[in-house]
Amino acid sequence: MNRALLRGRGQPEHRENLERWLLTYADMITLLMAFFLMLYSMSVMSRGKFQQMAISVRQGFDGDKAAKGVGVGTDLAAERTYQQYMQSLQKLRQYVEQHHLEGAIHMSNDRRGIVISVLTDGLLFKSGQATLQPQSLPLLHQIAGLLRVLPNDVVVEGHTDDRPIHTLQFASNWELSAARAGAVVRDLISREGLPIRRFSAAGYADTRPLYPNDTPQHRARNRRVEIVLLRTQQEAEAEMQRQQEIARITDGGNVSSVEPSGQPPSVLANPRQQEAASGANSLGSRSRLVAPSDEGSVAEP
Repeated sequence: MNRALLRGRGQPEHRENLERWLLTYADMITLLMAFFLMLYSMSVMSRGKFQQMAISVRQGFDGDKAAKGVGVGTDLAAERTYQQYMQSLQKLRQYVEQHHLEGAIHMSNDRRGIVISVLTDGLLFKSGQATLQPQSLPLLHQIAGLLRVLPNDVVVEGHTDDRPIHTLQFASNWELSAARAGAVVRDLISREGLPIRRFSAAGYADTRPLYPNDTPQHRARNRRVEIVLLRTQQEAEAEMQRQQEIARITDGGNVSSVEPSGQPPSVLANPRQQEAASGANSLGSRSRLVAPSDEGSVAEP
């Protein structure tokens, strides 16, 4: 009745807005989307980012002073360790350059950790022997300075070529490679004073060559001792998560091809294939400690 009167008087009819609920619904959907995006970002967050977030939350509840004390102290300790490591690495580089050992020592970084590879011929041992040469002691002293900075465990590995050996002292290359690794460990512990609990030794004979044993130069490069500064469990987990995040970005979320960090890498018959497969500065590639030299300059046994 009233509506009819309003129409008759020429006044517009005011209808109730029945779609106002869409505003509330849209706000709720937006909040849910933001919430699930936050959950997803937390699922791929690295340990360092999580610690930064925890410090920020602690700042909000406990005050800036307490939170900054923890974060700054940790950052300063890490920065100090990094500076000491770089100084020791620079000293090692200078020693290698001054004594023209560019073709005899190399440094790489793989899933096990930092690998310092030293060719044995004319530097560490005489052919078929496991007694350290006097000229090797200054080099091991420089390497010990690098190991002393970081608390990680160390594995010293001995490697030979495929030529068989049978002497009164060593029945096979297994005994020779293990004895050479043990001699390096003994020097680092007894003469350099590094903690004995950090070290272990292993002999691999000719089972893990870097090059095919087809030329004298390749055999000389396979005769080596590798000093491996192992990753900690925390470092291995952080690196695995970093690789997974990279795989998600580059492969569209496919992380099945990422191997867990901290495991021994597969040994390639030719390390040049590994250099070609990845960049020189990538974590899994073999990077030179100094400029590489010609293979022909490697001393023959």
